[in-house]
Amino acid sequence: MLERTDRIWASDCIDPHERQHILRWTGQLLPPELVGSHVGSPASHSTARVHDLSFRGATALFGSFGIEWDVTGCSPDELAELAGWVALAKRFRPLLHGGRTVRVDHPDPALWAHGVVAADRSEALFAFVAMDRSLTWPPGPVRLPGLDPDADYRLTPVGPGAGAEPISGRSRPAWQSGGLVHSGRVLGTVGVRPPALHPDHAALVHLVRG
Repeated sequence: MLERTDRIWASDCIDPHERQHILRWTGQLLPPELVGSHVGSPASHSTARVHDLSFRGATALFGSFGIEWDVTGCSPDELAELAGWVALAKRFRPLLHGGRTVRVDHPDPALWAHGVVAADRSEALFAFVAMDRSLTWPPGPVRLPGLDPDADYRLTPVGPGAGAEPISGRSRPAWQSGGLVHSGRVLGTVGVRPPALHPDHAALVHLVRG
């Protein structure tokens, strides 16, 4: 169904868990900027699942970002966090809507990873997504393909709540403290450790070529 003349609405379901599946496979055929992807209310009307705003925002970010939520009932904290996701969508729109979408294969089916790499490979934005309980705890390293193997990249966590403490007393991956630098070759062949995430949670990492 066409939502606008330049955008496709892939599904009426805005549950972010389901949207991860929808965007993953719709993205095999269509670029992110053509697929409407919205931040919905905490409880999805189609599945009755309840999700944190962080997961709803991180999911909507990798499409044509919008809001499908009656914000007149939001708390000040919710409005502040939502404003942070809107700002992030604006900041990364040129990259997300102009780069190359990358899907990452990982041996743990519970952990998904995907991203967008700039056409000139100068930067990238990747998401680590826990779709279920991982087979190992914490899950193993995730390779980040598509980067310039001969260049160095600085890794920085982004998004509202990026500096939050890890769950279950787990130590944070080094990149979540900011300033970690690896070559594109190391990132593409060895990878980085994802944060320990509860199911239906996500974390974002921004890479900038040095």
